Amino acid sequence: ANLCFVDIDNHFIELPEEFPQFPNKLEFIQEISEVLLQFGIPPEGNLHCSDSATKLKNLVLSDLVNDKKNGNISSNALNMYELLKGNETIARLQALAKRTGVTMEKMTITTPLTEEKDGKLSCEELELRDYKLNVQLREVFANRFTQMFADYEVFVIQAAPDMESWLTNREQMQNFDKASFLSDQPEPYLPFLSHFIETQMFATFIDNKIMSQWEEKDPFLRVFDSRIEKIRLYNVRAPALRTSNYQKCSTLKEAAQSIEQRLMKIDHTAIHPHLLDMKIGQGKYEQGFFPKLQSDVLATGPTNNNRWASRSATTQRRKDHLRQHSEHIGLDNDMREKYMQEARSLGKNLRQPKLSDLSPAVIAQTNWKFVEGLLKECRMKTKRMLVEKMGHEAVELGHGEANITGLEENTLIASLCDLLERIWSHGLQVKQGKSALWSHLFQYQEREEKQEHSAESPVGGGTERRKSDMGITLPTLKVSLIQDMRHIQNMSEIKTDVGRARAWIRLSLEKKLLSQHLKQLLSNQALAKKLYKRYAFLRCEEEREQFLYHLLSLNAVDYFCFTSVFTTIMIPYRSVIIPFKKLSNAITTSNPWICVSGELGDSGVMQIPKNHLEMTFECQNLGKLTTVQIGHDNSGLLAKWLVDCVMVRNEITGHTYKFPCGRWLGKGVDDGSLERILIGELVSSASDEELGKQCRTPPQQKSPTVTRRLSITSLTGRNTKPNTGQIQEGIGEAVNNIVKHFHKPEKERGSLTILLCGENGLVAAVEQVFHHGFKSARIFHKNVFIWDFIEKAVAYFETSDHIGDNEEALLLQRSSCKTFCHYVNAINTAPRNIGKDGKFQILVCLGTRDHLLSQWIPLLAECPPITRMYEENALLRDRMTVNSLIRVLQTLQDFNIILEGSLIKGVDV
Repeated sequence: ANLCFVDIDNHFIELPEEFPQFPNKLEFIQEISEVLLQFGIPPEGNLHCSDSATKLKNLVLSDLVNDKKNGNISSNALNMYELLKGNETIARLQALAKRTGVTMEKMTITTPLTEEKDGKLSCEELELRDYKLNVQLREVFANRFTQMFADYEVFVIQAAPDMESWLTNREQMQNFDKASFLSDQPEPYLPFLSHFIETQMFATFIDNKIMSQWEEKDPFLRVFDSRIEKIRLYNVRAPALRTSNYQKCSTLKEAAQSIEQRLMKIDHTAIHPHLLDMKIGQGKYEQGFFPKLQSDVLATGPTNNNRWASRSATTQRRKDHLRQHSEHIGLDNDMREKYMQEARSLGKNLRQPKLSDLSPAVIAQTNWKFVEGLLKECRMKTKRMLVEKMGHEAVELGHGEANITGLEENTLIASLCDLLERIWSHGLQVKQGKSALWSHLFQYQEREEKQEHSAESPVGGGTERRKSDMGITLPTLKVSLIQDMRHIQNMSEIKTDVGRARAWIRLSLEKKLLSQHLKQLLSNQALAKKLYKRYAFLRCEEEREQFLYHLLSLNAVDYFCFTSVFTTIMIPYRSVIIPFKKLSNAITTSNPWICVSGELGDSGVMQIPKNHLEMTFECQNLGKLTTVQIGHDNSGLLAKWLVDCVMVRNEITGHTYKFPCGRWLGKGVDDGSLERILIGELVSSASDEELGKQCRTPPQQKSPTVTRRLSITSLTGRNTKPNTGQIQEGIGEAVNNIVKHFHKPEKERGSLTILLCGENGLVAAVEQVFHHGFKSARIFHKNVFIWDFIEKAVAYFETSDHIGDNEEALLLQRSSCKTFCHYVNAINTAPRNIGKDGKFQILVCLGTRDHLLSQWIPLLAECPPITRMYEENALLRDRMTVNSLIRVLQTLQDFNIILEGSLIKGVDV
């Protein structure tokens, strides 16, 4: 499953089935192709390559295959083919082209040896051309990986004090903070990077990075780090916004020039082969074995004309001199490290000028410009984030500039994290650790916890229960900066301070508390004065307030940047079941259970403790919650249970979801269901008295409301029936919402479950069609449900012979009847205690998924049971209305609808 087989000779690659795509793959291939085409080489895949060039390439390949050498031609000929050089191969290519009538329009082929009198010169030119091609291709690859791993160093974990202890504990130690690194990457990169950082090659790369603090840096690592440093220097004045857009290599010309200069200045000239002044054969030796060579002759080398040797000797002498000099002046380690750090961190010195060399007026002016620049960058970044989140609405408001919209959310948040780190790094007295923000937070936490112990009173994070009109509700989750820090510190997946700081930013942003938390952190001026110099950004009062105000604007949109990134962490959830006390028992004698589902998985079935309506459970991150399944086993005397709603809260992010029910659970009441599937809505953070009354804008849909559901039962009397126009409009609106869902970019799509089963979803709209003209319970003297009509229709289809004039239409009708009966029987025989309304919901969902709903409705509209169970003016008995309904439902045929597992669990179709 993890093997990649590469056959270079036959141009064949075999990859695993689910091989992750390289980030920006098409743009990367395009850039490589452009380099190849500059040298007259048609790229693999025929990108921007003429037909004639393709034909020629195929002829060359077939010629190589038919030469009976299995591709193992001489290296000279192979190089001539690969790089189109040399007289013999060029002549062969031209002969092939002439024979087949292929023109050489895209391939510039010259015969240097015939053009130049000096064959040596043309060979050197061809060699230079090869080197240029080689170095430019290497630059393209190096640039791609440099862009992807530009900030890898901050996620390297350097926990060991010395090399010996590190080597001893190497197998047990984590060397790289993978979770934090991945949380910072653009989403399209994640499939590749999550696999790439698990490779042995990457592990070796990180090991070399850690070992470089004790011994000489690995040559390849030195090159890679120098490229990263160059990027930082280029972006030092105006740090580039993080982006998942492809960034081409900008150093191709420089690389070609450098290789040309290197070849012009020859470092070593090899002497001609010659006989050594050695008397071979003298002395004793055995036949078939090499004689012993004379060591004194071998020790005498040729005249030293190797510049590399002299360079290495000079370098070594320089190192010795520097080592002796440092020992002579007796610098302590701290001072030496300080000078080395200054020499290395040119980019940082450019960002923060060395103030000691400047006059007070220049110092003030420099810092003012820097602080002003940080504030401007904060304003631009928050604007970008708001515009990206608003999507199409932002374009309508006039913010559709190409440089603002289209940026990926994860990239923008990582960019905000970078900005906060730079703000917290400005004007530090002494930098402690790699993350200035986390260092400040940690010291604030230590101070608060000391005060907490001295006062013996908890510092936030607790819960306070408030009573509502119903008497049962979720306890209020207090806002606490310290508690949010503890949540991050408890996450074993995060290994570095930089990772913890970024996770804390994401959590605060998702909870809409980032501005509030930072304001609380900066309110401790005594700590700020201890940590920061007077000119630091965080000590400029007016700019600091504007900065917090810009961050406050991010509360206008909803982020799930913590929940969606840290998908493997364990999260505590709290659930509360709120019954109808006036019409039902608050506590049931049966054994209730609950299953909570989200976009990332479900909790599994959990038993609710008897005589309890509240429970806390911990499971792997479920993502945004979508459905709750609730039921019981119908045991005991008080088994019937009327549930108003279920509330579930994520105890880390504070997101609270309400799952309205308004239905009975129990045999012999309502539709006889012992379990319900409830659709959730995210409620706004308000007081418990207002929970459920407020919602977001635009409002999310939820389970069908109590009023409509209970109207089918005997609880609320007769239903207020919508008119024909409203029902048809509801169907059109529900289908239109699903169509719009699939036409949106994938990142902007909401929950399809809500569009299907929510209050104004497709299931509710189809139910209204089937309820119209349905004969009331007064005629049947009992509660009658749509599912009763469905079952009677199935009984008719299974026993009757279909008669029709058109044989093709008859076959189609028989097929539709067969699938309809199969689906209904599968739902009836499923091992679930679902009521009749729940079964109808599953049938509509399955029919929509498999594009069968538009075939089933005409069958039901024409079956005899409809005349007994529906009045004459019912919509299902009106041919024009049915045809209109079919046309509307057929618009869903082109979409691949995937149902959430909780909706159809146990139904085998």
